[in-house]
Amino acid sequence: MTDSVSRFTRRSALRLLGGAVAVVAAATGGFAPASRAHARDGRGPGARVEALLARLTLDEKISLLHGATDPRPLGQAGYVPGVARLGIPPLRLADGPAGVRVTRHATALPAPVLLASAFDPDLARRYGQVIGREGRALGQDVLLSPMVNLIRTPYAGRNFETFSEDPLLSAHLVAAEIEGIQGEGLIATVKHFALNNQERDRTSVDVRVDERTLHETELRGFEAAVAAGTGAVMGAYNKVNGTFACENAELLTRVLRERWGFTGWVMTDWSAAHSTREALMAGLDMEMPDGTHFGTPLASAVRDGGVPERYVDRAVRRVLTVLDRFGLLGGTVPQRPDRDAKAGAAVAREVAEAGATLLRNAHGTLPLAEGGSVAVIGPTGARPLVSGGGSAHVVPERADSPLDVIRSRAARVTYALGEDAFGKPLPASALDPAFDTEAQRVDAGRTWTYDGTLTVPDAEAGDDWTFVLHYSGTPPLRPKVLLDGEELFPLVPGWDEYFMGGLLTHAADGLSVRRKTWKPAGGPHRLSVTAQGGDTGQLLRLRRITSATRAQDVAEAVRAARSARDVVLFAYEDAIEGRDRTTIALPGNQDRLIEAVTAANPRTTVVLNTSSATSMPWLQRTGAVLQMYYPGQEGAAATAAVLFGDRDPGGRLTQSFPADDDHHPVAGDPRRYPGVDGTEQYTEGVHVGHRWYDAEDVPPLFPFGHGLSYTTFAYADPEARWTADGLDIAFTVRNTGPRDGVAVPQVYAGPAPDLRLDQPVRVLAGYRRLSLRAGEQRRVTVHVEPRTLSSWDPKVHGWVLGTGPRTLWIGASSRDARLRTSVRVGG
Repeated sequence: MTDSVSRFTRRSALRLLGGAVAVVAAATGGFAPASRAHARDGRGPGARVEALLARLTLDEKISLLHGATDPRPLGQAGYVPGVARLGIPPLRLADGPAGVRVTRHATALPAPVLLASAFDPDLARRYGQVIGREGRALGQDVLLSPMVNLIRTPYAGRNFETFSEDPLLSAHLVAAEIEGIQGEGLIATVKHFALNNQERDRTSVDVRVDERTLHETELRGFEAAVAAGTGAVMGAYNKVNGTFACENAELLTRVLRERWGFTGWVMTDWSAAHSTREALMAGLDMEMPDGTHFGTPLASAVRDGGVPERYVDRAVRRVLTVLDRFGLLGGTVPQRPDRDAKAGAAVAREVAEAGATLLRNAHGTLPLAEGGSVAVIGPTGARPLVSGGGSAHVVPERADSPLDVIRSRAARVTYALGEDAFGKPLPASALDPAFDTEAQRVDAGRTWTYDGTLTVPDAEAGDDWTFVLHYSGTPPLRPKVLLDGEELFPLVPGWDEYFMGGLLTHAADGLSVRRKTWKPAGGPHRLSVTAQGGDTGQLLRLRRITSATRAQDVAEAVRAARSARDVVLFAYEDAIEGRDRTTIALPGNQDRLIEAVTAANPRTTVVLNTSSATSMPWLQRTGAVLQMYYPGQEGAAATAAVLFGDRDPGGRLTQSFPADDDHHPVAGDPRRYPGVDGTEQYTEGVHVGHRWYDAEDVPPLFPFGHGLSYTTFAYADPEARWTADGLDIAFTVRNTGPRDGVAVPQVYAGPAPDLRLDQPVRVLAGYRRLSLRAGEQRRVTVHVEPRTLSSWDPKVHGWVLGTGPRTLWIGASSRDARLRTSVRVGG
């Protein structure tokens, strides 16, 4: 950790010297083969790029500024054709927050939020190395990752794809991951610039934020990514202060280029361009995935004199400069490595174990005894929830189930589903005429129709019926199901139709799944189904979930819980790009399931495979709660290693967990989320995440930085010293328990009395991850760079150091201070 912090200090110093120095720093970072490419023809990077630019025709230039159809697709997200006659290769761009998303198998790494929970930039760097190597091995040139938008609302559907609610931690981790990715020769793309902190209305919402809040919160991670040399930046869908992010000159030029010295290229998120001239002149360089605005319209605008060609040259120059830096110009492309699946799996398991976060452990519930009796409950106990949905979904060669791994460790294991998300067969008596609702086949080239009656018993009238459709067709061939004339499963517009979840959108046999909840009246209802066989035929199932089927599942789980010494109950929440959550409660019947199981057996450990913060009305009844998020392909082995005590749970929360839907930073204020009349206001200012809980004196369910160990730690002897390079805080950490374990001491700094600005009660200033043997103690020093002790002053449009006496807290979370001291900051 200290090495990472010292790198940030040096980068910050370079930035203060001006954009030119930052440009040099960026140009010399990243992939080493670029220098070998320069040596081949004796020209420096600038000369080679200018020579190519002079030889390109206008049409060739414009072809480099937008996506196109790949003639040999590898299942990646985007493609930019090269110019073969000049040795400019095509580019393939792949999604990759948690692994490379193509048609071939790839290592499914744990979700970035689980990586972040380790509080370990060095681990983030190795995580990036796995993705970088695999991306190159799988034929990719650009990675559409990492994401560094802050976790601002617990409802955001992509919280699992990013790191934290805290600007400092996010900055450290994104820089380290980019160094890992690009060190393997894959171009990284930090996203989504900026303020894409929710999925709801993401393509239209206007985010209103003041200058200070923007720089002190959301932008810090992006600035760190630029300092780390990221090759590309992806613009966000949303507007920022009235202007779409992908044509926002304040962001794309004045902040990104002029203030930070970024020399790479800026691309849109997919279909996030809204103009031609305005976007190009504001600083956008590339439109993806096609040329709606940067294709023919741009060529016409240049020829008609509406857009000066120098702006096209500027964008092309930025793209070529990055390609040259990565050794992709000059006619030869650096040799692609072989994929190392074994090494990728080892890192995936290490990350999942390191990020495993133990939230509660009462009465010695964990670790589990080897060879005992265990009841495993929950669908993600038997079927691993590897990754979230959308562009983050990765399919590995294999992923064991927790149930199988636990069976190898315990003497007796029983299993109960507990929560059936895929439905039970419709009773044959409910349909007239009857048809095979479990395996209705439609031959290729044929169309099958059903027109009949579904009768709902009077006893089930007004109940929540959930229809569950399973089908094998691709989206346009999804079976059409009408109930009383209403279509239950209409196609979703845009890209969201093609974003599949990690668990709920596919049955165990691979069929796609859709659901629709309905409150039926008793008696007959008209049911119509139409399904097309297409070129290969189609299989469909139609099922339902009701209160009665849920009660059956719970009763089975209670019987299993009573029969075992320990229970491990796997609870889930299946997040997906393009859709926000509507509550932080667990979906479906899971809260009632946990209440029933814990009443039957208090030695119940709840393992949470969720995307973000979760409310826990059942918390005090549980023996233990282990947060595993989406743990990747090695999640089963990692979860078992922590449950049985092979590994100490070393993760800590990178986001505050609110008690319920009424007590968090955006609760009760629709202006903050999801917005009113298309406008969202960041009125919380600099008080994001844990800072808001401190400012409002609201107790979270679990605070930022919280996480338990199987041992205990003591902190002592704090010393703080201000130097010309920042602040050094030294203290001693001792393992006072009987087991080896992991401590993550955190340093928080109070406000500066010399600044006449609204300041947080405390900010995260630094942290260390330590592995200590039983009885071991270690003297550690956490370095805090001046930027962390500074505030953005809108009067001078820059950073101002918070001088004067400042209080420092050292502890195990934002709400668990073990030591307190003070230091005078400044001369």
